[in-house]
Amino acid sequence: MKIIACYSNKGGVGKTASSANLAHLMAQSGHKVLLCDLDPQGASSFYFRLKPAKKLSEDSFFTDQDKLLKAIKGSDYENLDVLPANMDFRDFDIFLSRLAKGHSALKKALKGVKKDYDIVLLDCPPTISMLSESVFSCANWVLVPVIPSTLSERTLEQLLDFFTQHKLEKSKILAFFSMVQVSKKLHLDTMQRLGEQHADLLLNTYIPFSSHIERMGVNRAPATDFAKATPAAQHYLDLWRELATRI
Repeated sequence: MKIIACYSNKGGVGKTASSANLAHLMAQSGHKVLLCDLDPQGASSFYFRLKPAKKLSEDSFFTDQDKLLKAIKGSDYENLDVLPANMDFRDFDIFLSRLAKGHSALKKALKGVKKDYDIVLLDCPPTISMLSESVFSCANWVLVPVIPSTLSERTLEQLLDFFTQHKLEKSKILAFFSMVQVSKKLHLDTMQRLGEQHADLLLNTYIPFSSHIERMGVNRAPATDFAKATPAAQHYLDLWRELATRI
């Protein structure tokens, strides 16, 4: 089982949309996929028409394998299950801070699904926290969407600094440009500069800004399903194909 975290310490960069579309494409490729929604807002759960996992608290998520397994729901798509979030997940950091080995708690919690899935995709909240450390510890790869703008570039550098300071494996990080508007010179210039600076961690495929991706909340489905013939969906397919060569 491979664990891939879709993570950014900045909100609004297309993290959850990427998680939902990639999970759908991974499942279409024949992999048994579990999309684990770790964001208490539950946006990726919402995209797949699933209600919050009300009986799964921050405590039972990490300490009660039976409750965690029972909280997993099937989606409308073959090979794709979802572990929905709920607002109790906002207390993950408090709970993990009390554990002697909080950084390894998530890896331990996910052992119970190891035999059932090929890929676990983690949709992570946009913070650097105890939960983030646990995510970085257990994930085989950390997939990072980056808008080609100053603030998003800054948060990528902060993430790289965090990995350096905490002696984490930078080779886990795979970044890609998200919400790209090729008509903007700033976007093109930033993509070129960061591509030269971080050629080792940046994927070649980018995701364009698209109204079809914005409409995922209206359709409550991945754009790779309801708008699969569009350029945005094709870019996600290209991203998954490129990612598949890495994992």
